[in-house]
Amino acid sequence: MAGYVLRRIVQMVPLLVGITFLSFLIMNLAPGNFFTQLRMNPAISPELVRQLEQQFGYGDPLLVQYVKWVWRVLHLDLGMSVAYRVNVTDLIAMRVGNTVILALASMFLAWGLAIPMGILVALRPNTWLDRSLSFAAFFWMSLPSFFFAFLLMYLALQTGWFPVGGTISVYYDDLDWWGKIVDRARHLVLPALVLGTGGLASLMRLMRANILEIKEAEFVRTARAKGLPESIVVRRHILRNALNPFVTLAGAELGELLGGAALVEAVMNLQGMGTLILEAVQKLDTYVVMGSILIGSLLLLVGNLLADVLLTVVDPRIDFTRLQREG
Repeated sequence: MAGYVLRRIVQMVPLLVGITFLSFLIMNLAPGNFFTQLRMNPAISPELVRQLEQQFGYGDPLLVQYVKWVWRVLHLDLGMSVAYRVNVTDLIAMRVGNTVILALASMFLAWGLAIPMGILVALRPNTWLDRSLSFAAFFWMSLPSFFFAFLLMYLALQTGWFPVGGTISVYYDDLDWWGKIVDRARHLVLPALVLGTGGLASLMRLMRANILEIKEAEFVRTARAKGLPESIVVRRHILRNALNPFVTLAGAELGELLGGAALVEAVMNLQGMGTLILEAVQKLDTYVVMGSILIGSLLLLVGNLLADVLLTVVDPRIDFTRLQREG
């Protein structure tokens, strides 16, 4: 296992280089930079703007700027934000936790509902329950996330049940540890509902299809022929095999949720990575965008690696030696 994991980690390096270089190139294809607006301000001298460009490393050729950025990254320094005048590492550290918590909460919500619902409808196919939940699934799949977010925000404004916007309250620092957990959880309910229910329908349909397919497999018929009770056949032979694709999906699902969180954060005014990237792109704050893309890509790749390792734990038929040879 160690050899396979090490090989996957080494393969991440050229992938990250490719992603960051393309992102850096695209950012610099945009006309102007952060200092273009400063040049249009008559109160700021051109000499001062040139000094600031040199100070933040914007005066060098494109390739030189990228190489210098990579060198700083290797020393755990993501550069300085020209818009906020703070270190990019500190800026991302303040935001990434909110986005990861939101993505994980949404994933647990979606899986916690989709798997039991998928099992329920698959074990009772073509009944009113199956048709009702399938209809609800297609309805959720067709409902735009931003529209659902607006509906929930309107409901929260009318009832006052949940806070609208933000990740914590203004009096958060005055609360005890339990109060802080409750306060953060109350702020998490609406965005987690929007983000989690977006993927619930497709996951439920996937679980239903997996179980219906495995129910007719030869090894399941053999287990029934041996006289095993149906509950044991379902638990040991059907559900365990039906869950394997979900473990594989975990890494990709986390990446999709991190990307989807950007839209939810923008609509619901949350202080996460999505709003940070959006503001940085608007201000042409190159190093904040690059740092955010690097951290997001790293989370996605590590998530996929952990999902592959977890799959071997769930399914002992997977051989690491074969995976290493094929990889």
